[in-house]
Amino acid sequence: MLPGVFRKVAFALVAGLSLTAVPAAAQFTDGYNFLQAVKDRNGTKAIELLSEPGSTLIVTRDQTTGETALHITVRRRDETWTKFLLDRGANPNLADKKGVTPLALAASLGFVEGVELLVKNGARVDVPNSAGETPLISAVHRRDMAMIRLLLKNGANADRTDNSGRSARDYAKLMGAASGVLDEIARIEAERKTAPAADAYGPDI
Repeated sequence: MLPGVFRKVAFALVAGLSLTAVPAAAQFTDGYNFLQAVKDRNGTKAIELLSEPGSTLIVTRDQTTGETALHITVRRRDETWTKFLLDRGANPNLADKKGVTPLALAASLGFVEGVELLVKNGARVDVPNSAGETPLISAVHRRDMAMIRLLLKNGANADRTDNSGRSARDYAKLMGAASGVLDEIARIEAERKTAPAADAYGPDI
């Protein structure tokens, strides 16, 4: 009898181990496969998945981070793939679990081409992260003049405050006149006020 009992116990253990492997395998859903295809730059697979009738995979989020495919392509400063996703309806205003939108990520990386693409496709320029930091505040912290100009020209609000109560303008003042950031903000704002409305694109928030 004992050998038979041992066989049953061994079988149960093996079965149990097999079941524990199911959740890992189960995560290979279409959403997971789509994000993986984007990470791998596998255009054929990505198009195949997006072409399925009624597919909403373009707005798939990573279950752990909340990141979308746009976060993935922006992080690697990939203009081609970012445009590919936007052309297929990717939402540029979906934030990850830290409140970071693809545009905010692009701005923090100094990815000018990425910000331009996102704005042209409806990305809002003043969405703050969980700390209340806007893309413009981030650019001011880094003294990224090219990004500061781009964001301001597309409607960024220099007076929107973060969770500490300071705005991009406030941080520019703290840097002092020598940094040139405050003067640049004033110059772009003056240009924006006199520019024809048709010259601006993207939402003015």
